[in-house]
Amino acid sequence: MNAEAIYFNIFLACGMAHLVLTAVMALFARHQVKFLAIAWIMGIFAASFFLIAPYASTEGPHAGVMHPAMLAALLVISFLQSIYPLSIPMPGYLQWGRMWRYALPALVFLSFYALGALVGSRGAVIESFDDVRRNLLTSDLLARLGMLFTSFYYIANIFLLPRRLTHVQYPRYLIAYSVLLGLSAVFFLIIAFNYSTRLIMVYAVIFTLLNSYLCLRTLESLALELPKPVVKEVEKAPSDEELKKSESDFNEANLQRFQRTEFWMQHHVDAWTDYTFNRDVLCSEVGINRQLLLQCLRSQGYNNVHEYINRYRLDELKRRIRRGEISALGDCLDAGFGSMKTVRSCFLKLDGISLDQYIQENAPKEDER
Repeated sequence: MNAEAIYFNIFLACGMAHLVLTAVMALFARHQVKFLAIAWIMGIFAASFFLIAPYASTEGPHAGVMHPAMLAALLVISFLQSIYPLSIPMPGYLQWGRMWRYALPALVFLSFYALGALVGSRGAVIESFDDVRRNLLTSDLLARLGMLFTSFYYIANIFLLPRRLTHVQYPRYLIAYSVLLGLSAVFFLIIAFNYSTRLIMVYAVIFTLLNSYLCLRTLESLALELPKPVVKEVEKAPSDEELKKSESDFNEANLQRFQRTEFWMQHHVDAWTDYTFNRDVLCSEVGINRQLLLQCLRSQGYNNVHEYINRYRLDELKRRIRRGEISALGDCLDAGFGSMKTVRSCFLKLDGISLDQYIQENAPKEDER
């Protein structure tokens, strides 16, 4: 396979990846409008990759320095990337006036080159920075510089996203993503000054990976909204005979094992509120090996044994908070957690809120105690 075919396939693969992201985000946008902006922008990126793919080649005229096509691409990409992370900064479907004002500089320069192309105008060929100096006062070069500095403005906004997002306590991954987004825009800026087809391919892959990461982490928030397994009181633990009898039915056997485990957990609070309590102790107490225990827990919606145990500990901690038994953060460890880091991560992972927020909203006030 020659280089031209390889580059074509890279662009095609990037386009297909963005098309899949578009379809997924559009599906979720039917239920939550916050995904709509991402779906539209991913669709724009997908269409762009498909349009560019046939022209991917190692041969062809040298693009020179600050080629209008490269600057226009930089301008559009920088603009779109500065508005779409989780639709937070400027959701266009809610703030059309603000969006048009934000896009106006880019639209002016793009319209200038679009009109020039319609009348057959050909821009100057800039091969070196000496050519920039010689053509500095031409309308073509002034328009290129305008696109360049407007791109700087949008790229600066990308780098400012982490600072803005930290004020609303968004997750660290989104802050890191915004920084990487800005760095990728700077990388494209370097390519605009020193064009290289290979670097364009590298950028396309990085660009696709970043967008995929954002969309997948965005959808992760939906997992927190899925129904959690409901803890039900088990009045009687299944006997060994009942367990053996149910082994012929896979689902029934898992249910019986789960009920035995539930019964033990509900009647041995002192055991699992000890931070040394773990999976092996639970297996020994209920008489079920690791594999079968994990199997029965997963059949009821738990990911693993640790999540199951921590769910009980979390519920116990929440009960103590509501009863006013937690007077200091260190008291949270009495529910069986090994460290405050584990407590905080469990709250975020299993309940989608922070420990401090839960205490603030649910702890009884001084006059209620």
